[in-house]
Amino acid sequence: MEVIPVVDLRGGRCVRLTQGDYGRETVFSDEPVAMATRWAKLGATRLHVVDLDGAREGRPVNDSIVRDIIEAVGGAAADLPVQVAGGVRDLEAIDAWLASGADRVVLGTAAARDPELAAEACRRHGERIVVSIDARDGLVAIEGWRQSTSQRATDLLQELSELGVRRFVYTDIARDGALTSPNYDAIAEMVAATDAPVIAAGGVAEAAHLVRLAELGAEAAIVGMALYDGRLSLPDALAALR
Repeated sequence: MEVIPVVDLRGGRCVRLTQGDYGRETVFSDEPVAMATRWAKLGATRLHVVDLDGAREGRPVNDSIVRDIIEAVGGAAADLPVQVAGGVRDLEAIDAWLASGADRVVLGTAAARDPELAAEACRRHGERIVVSIDARDGLVAIEGWRQSTSQRATDLLQELSELGVRRFVYTDIARDGALTSPNYDAIAEMVAATDAPVIAAGGVAEAAHLVRLAELGAEAAIVGMALYDGRLSLPDALAALR
């Protein structure tokens, strides 16, 4: 199973939010490119880069920094693939990110609001398109997690799977940044609901959590707060899964 460090961008800085709350922000670096390079040097095989301002505004905001990260870690020296999320709402934005060197583009709100857009993106770009399903109490949340819907996460996943989406991220919002544990029951339910790979996010605090996610069939885990506050080192996380 792959361990994917996250680089969350807000106001040009590398931050982490607790449970997606923009009022509960911890700043970890004023130099997000350097932070991304650090994860590359420590052995990351992929980065998950999120424009939090973009997710909130519905358009790319920190795009110049994201491009700098892609250039810094995705060149010949590191060749580290980057998946980009946050504020991607249309096919033109997807095309622009892929042209800028992103390995994958992650759709969230756009896919929930317009599943056919996600289907068309997958027809054009195949496995380079990932859909992030973010849920609070099992119900999909959109618009930077600020707006709840009445749609069950598993129902959206199955609908999008039938439309041809080939990879998903599942985030349990209540666990994100909380350093408790992943929501194993929800992740197992999501994995069972599709033949597509599922990347788990939210709640990882120790290596044992990663091992359990691998046992449940998650393709990868996106890890943030535990890496940033030092309770879990990336080399230890990688070693636990060998």
